Amino acid sequence: MEGRKESNSGNANILALGKAFPHQLVMQEFLVDGYFKNTNCDDPELKQRLTRLCKKTTVKTRYVVMSEEILKKYPELTVEGLPTVKQRLDICNAAVTEMAIEASQSCINKWGRPISDITHVVYVSSSEARLPGGDLYLAKGLGLSPQTKRVMLYFAGCSGGVAGLRVAKDIAENNPGSRVLLATSETTIIGFKPPSVDRPYDLVGVALFGDGAGAMIIGSNPIQDIERPLFELHTAIQHFLPDTEKIIDGRLTEEGISFKIERELPQIIEDNIEDFCDKLISISGINDKEYNKLFWAVHPGGPAILNRLEKKLQLSPEKLSASRKALANFGNASSNTIVYVLEYMLEENKDMKKEDSDWGLILAFGPGITFEGILTKNLTV
Repeated sequence: MEGRKESNSGNANILALGKAFPHQLVMQEFLVDGYFKNTNCDDPELKQRLTRLCKKTTVKTRYVVMSEEILKKYPELTVEGLPTVKQRLDICNAAVTEMAIEASQSCINKWGRPISDITHVVYVSSSEARLPGGDLYLAKGLGLSPQTKRVMLYFAGCSGGVAGLRVAKDIAENNPGSRVLLATSETTIIGFKPPSVDRPYDLVGVALFGDGAGAMIIGSNPIQDIERPLFELHTAIQHFLPDTEKIIDGRLTEEGISFKIERELPQIIEDNIEDFCDKLISISGINDKEYNKLFWAVHPGGPAILNRLEKKLQLSPEKLSASRKALANFGNASSNTIVYVLEYMLEENKDMKKEDSDWGLILAFGPGITFEGILTKNLTV
C-alpha cells in the first residue's frame, strides 16, 4: 500500500485489471488487401473507400479471432445473403469464453487473493447469444464455486464495459466482503461480412473494430498489505437520450449482426457531454468547467468522438492520450476497451502534473443513445 491513497470506507474499488487477445495481429497497413482477398472482392471503389477509412481511424494494430483457418472451414461467411448465424455463434461463443477466461486469470493473478474469494461475476458481451450464457461458461472455466452469483449484460455495445462496472460497484457496496469479477469479451466475427455498396457502414467496422477481452476485480474495504486498490468508484450515473434509438441500430439476423450508425452520432455526443459530465464533477467538489484538472478515461468509440469531446470541453491534448493509445493499439474493442484505457492511465501516472487532481471520469457511450459515467479517484498517485 506504500505510496497509495487509502480508499473511503464502503466505496467500491477497482483492485486489479487484466486483458487477453486472440492470436491474429492485424497491421492496419495490410488490412485492406487482406480483407478484399479474404472476401473475394475486387471492387476498386470500395477498396479506395476502405483505404481512406483506415487512415482516418488512427488505428495502427488490433487483434482478431478471424483467421484463414476459419474461412477455410466456413467459406459461406464470405458469401452475400447466406444464413450463417449458427456458424457465427458456434465460433463466437467458444472464442469469447476462451478470451474471457484468459483475461480473468490474468486479473486474478494480479489481485493476489485466491479465486475462491470471488463471490460475484458480471459478464458483458455483444458478441454471443446462447442459453445458458457466457457467464456460466466463464464460471465453469475458472472453477468458481457453484454459489457464485452471476449477472449477464448482453448487447450493450460500446457502453457495456462501464455499464458492467456500474453494476459491479453496486453489488460490491451492497454486499459487505464481496469481491466481484467483471469480465468483458468481444469478437467481430458476429458481424463479419463481404463489402457491399449497399452497406457503407460495414467498411467503418472493418477499419475500426478489434477483438479481445478485459477483466476487473471490484470490492470495498481493501485488505491492507494484500489488495492494492487502483481506482475508487465514487458515483455512477447513466443517462439515455430520448428518440435516439435509431442512431446506433444493431440487429441479429440470419447473416449475423448488422449495424448501422448515423453520421450525427459524434455531434449528438458533443451536444450532450458537458451537462452529463457536470453532474458527476459537481459531486467531487471541483469547480465547474475545471475539466483539465481531472483525468479522463474515455471509451474511444472513434477519433471523431474523441475530437469532439476534446474540443467541447477544451481539454489539453494529453487528457485523452490513454484513450487514443488504446484506439491505436487495439482498435475499438467495444466493451473491453475501457480496461485498456485504464491500464494506460496507470502507466501515465508518472507524467501527471502537480496541479492535476486525483479525481477523474470514466465514460462510455452506447446504443440508446446511452451515456455511462463514473466519478472516480486514482489511488495510485
